[in-house]
Amino acid sequence: MTARDLLETWALRYEAEAQQASDTALDQPITLVTGRLVRTIGTLHLYELTLPEGLSIEHDTPVSIIPPDDMEPIEGIVLGGQGDVVLVQAFDMIGESCAGATVVPDRAGILATSAKRLRNMLAQPDAYRLGPADRLAPLLEAATATEESTGAGTGSSIITSVWADELSVRRQRLAVLTIELIRANKRILVVCPDHRAADALVGTIAKAMKAVGLMYKTWVSRYEMALAQQIEGIGIQELGFEAQMHQFYANSHADKAALRRKYDRFRELTPVLAYKRQKQKDLDEVRLLEWRLLTQVDDLQAKIKEVNATLAEYENLPLFKRLSLQAFGKNVESLHQYLELYESQCAELRGELDVAKARIDELVPEAAVPKDMRPEFDELKEEIVRLGGTKKIRELLSAEEDTNRQAFIQNRRLVVTTASRVLNDPLFRRVRFDVLIADEAPWIAPAPLLGAAGLVHERIVISGARGDIAAAGLWASREPDLR
Repeated sequence: MTARDLLETWALRYEAEAQQASDTALDQPITLVTGRLVRTIGTLHLYELTLPEGLSIEHDTPVSIIPPDDMEPIEGIVLGGQGDVVLVQAFDMIGESCAGATVVPDRAGILATSAKRLRNMLAQPDAYRLGPADRLAPLLEAATATEESTGAGTGSSIITSVWADELSVRRQRLAVLTIELIRANKRILVVCPDHRAADALVGTIAKAMKAVGLMYKTWVSRYEMALAQQIEGIGIQELGFEAQMHQFYANSHADKAALRRKYDRFRELTPVLAYKRQKQKDLDEVRLLEWRLLTQVDDLQAKIKEVNATLAEYENLPLFKRLSLQAFGKNVESLHQYLELYESQCAELRGELDVAKARIDELVPEAAVPKDMRPEFDELKEEIVRLGGTKKIRELLSAEEDTNRQAFIQNRRLVVTTASRVLNDPLFRRVRFDVLIADEAPWIAPAPLLGAAGLVHERIVISGARGDIAAAGLWASREPDLR
């Protein structure tokens, strides 16, 4: 049986089950539910809900939480739980605690969504890679697995298996393989049967990466909120996709705010320094005029001194000297006239000097630049030029920042989630990977496993214990089980 045959079979089963769930009203509201907020990361909130005794909800089932005070319903996803206590990842906050709330599970909705995704994979074969999935199909239809049908070790074939009875041994092998794939620049999708298994595997991989000197915070991303705080001594909360994205955009907003402050300060200083430059230019011109006036006054004072000296010694000058002075029109009467002229010109120049000095006194404080302003402006200008100029800065500041989840997850090297989430979350419709690693694969139903396999185009790694294939009974079972 090919992957297309399996997809068609499971699509029909999910459609039938979804119709049955709707007809029989299996998704009955659960009343008198109490809950408390466990933690908040970014825009996601983890709530612990206590259901009435004897009730439970399967993981990855979408739910609506209706508070008792007529607030808007809150949508969420069940991540796990124990007994009548479930942990729900909610997309809005309903307060620190709630009592008397109503929870409405949507099992029919998840079945319909799964069937629709499988139909899309059949209708758009070019958008999905069914080549590796075709190699996986015979294994999913087998009641038991053999060495020949499943392969062994960690070879380079399309289908690679990691079989071992000890869970810790299997996960250590997966961690080593993951490091090799990351070093080979591969994008990896890791799927687990439930979220607690996903948390445990994330901790094992992160610890192994830390041991070999790799920055696991850069590479590993846990798609949902982690249920545990620490695994293997690693704080896995910070490896959550939402936490990483929230931190990224928080840093981006902070960088943008800092850039806006620099740009606003640059725009503030630019006209100030332009004004200072103009005033300095005016000051230089007035000082040049002052220097010229002082030069002229000095020349006139020298002439006045010379005329006074000549008048004082005129009677004692030799006859020849007098005659030579008279030949140039310089006699006692004309020398007095020259003296009056020079003194009047000197008085006019002093008046102009007074005006120039008053203007200089006005311009000096206007042209003065504070000591720290010029270095600050030069630094800001250098930064603006480095970023491409004011036009580019304006474009950066005016651009809207949208929290594009798809673009962000596409840049993650290793994404860990459950197979059911991959099949039902619309974010994974356009995201593609190089390698799929299925941890505890015998406990994952064929349809979610095929849905994840359709997103990879190079290699599939199956991990588990051979005895679990018969124990779980999912791969040979005719009754689908969303895991």
